[in-house]
Amino acid sequence: MSGGVPAWVWALTVLGFMGVVAFDLLVMARRRTQVSTRAALLSLLAYVGLAVLFGAGLWLWGPAHSGPEFAAGYVTEYSLSVDNLFVFLLVMSRMQVPAVAQDRVLFIGIVLSLVMRAVFVLAGAAAISAATWTFYVLGGFLLYTAVVLALEDQDDDTPDEHRVVAGLRRWLPLTEDYHGSRFVVRDGTRLLGTPLVLAISAIAVANVVFAVDSIPAIFGLTTNAYVVLAANAFALLGLRQLYFVVESLLTRLRFLRAGLVVILGFIGVKLVLEAMWETHVRHLATWQVPQVSTSFSLAVIVGVLAVVTVASLATEPAAGATEE
Repeated sequence: MSGGVPAWVWALTVLGFMGVVAFDLLVMARRRTQVSTRAALLSLLAYVGLAVLFGAGLWLWGPAHSGPEFAAGYVTEYSLSVDNLFVFLLVMSRMQVPAVAQDRVLFIGIVLSLVMRAVFVLAGAAAISAATWTFYVLGGFLLYTAVVLALEDQDDDTPDEHRVVAGLRRWLPLTEDYHGSRFVVRDGTRLLGTPLVLAISAIAVANVVFAVDSIPAIFGLTTNAYVVLAANAFALLGLRQLYFVVESLLTRLRFLRAGLVVILGFIGVKLVLEAMWETHVRHLATWQVPQVSTSFSLAVIVGVLAVVTVASLATEPAAGATEE
């Protein structure tokens, strides 16, 4: 399950991520205004730069194939996480989260979800190492998810996480109104949470719900638990900055759903093909079962995202003219 990575490397990596989180929290604690696009962009570039350096290190000194596997996994996790940003927008607008508090809400919610995702990753790695038939299950699940995503109503904006948040509201002692960026306030002798607690819960639950799709997807690219956890951590920790950078652009990516369907379907097929090789099913009649390389997977994922972005932005003026 360690993926050939020594225990001391795991420990240093965890400490490194904890240091990044602590530094980010320190910077955030000093901020008293809404996050500017410029500040978010600089932070986003810093996170992407760290991910590139980490991937380069794996490429040079890590286990065999871990470098390209991390690159493909990181891009996949980031692309699938973009769908989360729509949920973030929904949470912020529906719950009317104050602009000055949105950064902290996203930060705490994402860190909590990262801890919960780690449990899923380790459990998935253990299952795969124990039985090769797990590839068939994960591949079939991704193909099913792709079909459901393709057929699902795009106007449905009531995800399951809102039911969880509604349940929390019933038993948590909360104030009716926000108190700036404060999470807890004192009412006489009682301590009450503010609605920011619900917003954090919604963000965390949304990220865990989406992990049901994204974690099987990355296991279709690598079974190295170290690479999977690192790719998830870098993608999630940079997701907050991406939200503030592309907040105004999200609604313009009208073909994003179609792109995610293609990516999930492709990785699902790749998992099934890999399962056939692992179970020594190399031929079906005269057809030889192909093997899909990590570099080819990375090219497909990046290519699909590029086509989706270009097509969405290119057709936007025509769509606006039609509405008029």
